[in-house]
Amino acid sequence: MNAPSPAMPLDPALDNECINTLRFLSVDAVQKANSGHPGMPMGAAAMAYVLWTRFLKHDPANPQWFDRDRFVLSAGHGSMLLYSLLHLTGYDLPLEQIKQFREWGSKTPGHPERGVTPGVETTTGPLGQGFGNGVGFAMAEAHLAACYNRPGFEIVNHFTYGIVSDGDLMEGVASEAASLAGHLKLGKLIYLYDSNHITLSAGTDITFTEDCARRFEAYGWHVQSVADGNDLAAIDSALRAARAETQRPSLIVVRTHIGYGAPDKQDSFEAHGSPLGADEVRKAKQNLGWPTEPDFLIPEKARDHFRRAVERGKSAAAEWSSKLTAYGRAFPDLAKAFQQAVQGELPAGWDKNIPVFPADAKGMATRVSGGQIMNAIAPSLPVLIGGSADLDPSTHTKLSHMGNFEPAGTDSWDRQGAVDGVWSFAGRNIHFGVREHGMGAILNGLAAHGGAVPYGATFLIFSDYMRPPMRLAAMMKLRVIYVFTHDSIAVGQDGATHQPVEQLPGLRAVPGLTVIRPGDANEAAVAWRVALETQNRPFVLILTRQNVPTLDRGEYAAADGLRKGAYILVDAPDGHPDIILIASGSEVGLVLAARKLLSERNVKVRVVSMPSWELFDAQSKSYREEVLPPSVRARLAVEMASPQGWHRYVGDAGDVLGIDHFGASAPGDVVMREYGFTPENVCQRALALLGRK
Repeated sequence: MNAPSPAMPLDPALDNECINTLRFLSVDAVQKANSGHPGMPMGAAAMAYVLWTRFLKHDPANPQWFDRDRFVLSAGHGSMLLYSLLHLTGYDLPLEQIKQFREWGSKTPGHPERGVTPGVETTTGPLGQGFGNGVGFAMAEAHLAACYNRPGFEIVNHFTYGIVSDGDLMEGVASEAASLAGHLKLGKLIYLYDSNHITLSAGTDITFTEDCARRFEAYGWHVQSVADGNDLAAIDSALRAARAETQRPSLIVVRTHIGYGAPDKQDSFEAHGSPLGADEVRKAKQNLGWPTEPDFLIPEKARDHFRRAVERGKSAAAEWSSKLTAYGRAFPDLAKAFQQAVQGELPAGWDKNIPVFPADAKGMATRVSGGQIMNAIAPSLPVLIGGSADLDPSTHTKLSHMGNFEPAGTDSWDRQGAVDGVWSFAGRNIHFGVREHGMGAILNGLAAHGGAVPYGATFLIFSDYMRPPMRLAAMMKLRVIYVFTHDSIAVGQDGATHQPVEQLPGLRAVPGLTVIRPGDANEAAVAWRVALETQNRPFVLILTRQNVPTLDRGEYAAADGLRKGAYILVDAPDGHPDIILIASGSEVGLVLAARKLLSERNVKVRVVSMPSWELFDAQSKSYREEVLPPSVRARLAVEMASPQGWHRYVGDAGDVLGIDHFGASAPGDVVMREYGFTPENVCQRALALLGRK
């Protein structure tokens, strides 16, 4: 049941009543809250009505039904339009919640939040992010369909729809995502563009005069225009044509009027971000023939018409369930894999091939060991899909022999010029291009859709480009894995522009984001285990460009200690250290070398590997004090990054060897030496803490 309802209205009066119900339910909620954005729902109500009552495949009684169409309100400031649609079509969003818009504890926050409101697919509001999420939704649908559908059993077959705004199209993240979507020929991605020519502070004529239709045509999109946002027949026809276009994503440019019907504020920025005011609400209702009393009016005929979605959804979901049962009989192994993917479960034996790395003083870069670990996991974990921002030879994040995610029939070539194969949407290597902004938003869409565990890779310095979607991933508790390599001044001759300094504390500051900086290859293996075993939060893996020693785990504690965020790697002989050296990542090997120098000076040293603050902070107080006993006040933390935050672990009497300025261009070992990251300097800093020379 993926066909739209029969074409065009049989009862124009009922359609008009339903559209005005949407408008004024939204307006009344904003007015009661004395906060919000009434103009967008007033102008976009007609096209939203056509989409939700004639095209959108969804089940209000089961918002998580997997083969539903996805709807993204990228223009998240118009959240009351979405809440009105959800309430009217029968989701578990009572009218009382509409009346509590933007109030403490309500299910109707100021901008849509995934996990708060039934039926909200993704958290939107930061403009452009929802646009990118929708591209990720469409990519997930295409990938799962290519992997699991079989003739006669299209168990994955749905569209991604969205409403996007002038503001969305101005943001660079949307441009990046749109460019990739056009290249990928995502034919089941359809956006309605609420082209109302108004932003929060003014008309678009002072900032945004490009021809968006031609821009999207250049991206490879199918573009249509609807001259009147209240022309239901034209909107209906455009949506049907968009659904029929299978080789290009679709943008339908709909000329709407913000604040439609409000006589003094229509087509004005005053209708964008503030309540209309009681007098203007009354005038708007009178102008559109709507009763001025009572507020929150829902005529019975309108409610009944919207609520038909309940039976339609129940029927569509039941039909899909029957098809899935038959699919399970015909393809039991595929069906099991599909159900595991949908439920986010890891298959038995997914980690059986993860290597155990032998001790090696020369070692290897954790970006290299990380790549080996990923490729050991990938054959047993079909949900793992992702790529890099044009950096896979440097990040080592390509999944060998897993194909490229490209339109069917595309000849893809790897960096060495050898044919990588003719692949399709079943491929698991996504080539994002030089598009970190877009990559971050698309990863969120892939994860929010379900059925995939996405990863994205770039250099740590470019994580700055991805901060907005990473913040949203943490907010939504999405299962996304970020692989950031080239993690310190050891990058060397690329210089200060490519040497991260403040990025680590910045990422650690994001609530709900777990940052892991493994110290060697075996810690990297445990880091991947932890990240994949955890469903409800994003992870950041911070990896080196330079080689680091692979530690002898017979001499030192097992790398599984990483699971607790920090652990005693090696202790003083009697278990009573004079000083504790703490480090993450490549600096673990450095402090181990310093420990030897200190031991020659009869200093008893405990070395603590602390790859993850977040995991350590989640441990019991007794464990944290076992690793960092309060009685040992002499503590030195060593990390090639800003020292911000480390004092919570070293205390007032401790010290941090970090970097409070930008890097320099020189060979990596030279930069590290000049900045004091040598065993000798660590030894001297430790002795100074102990009051010794």
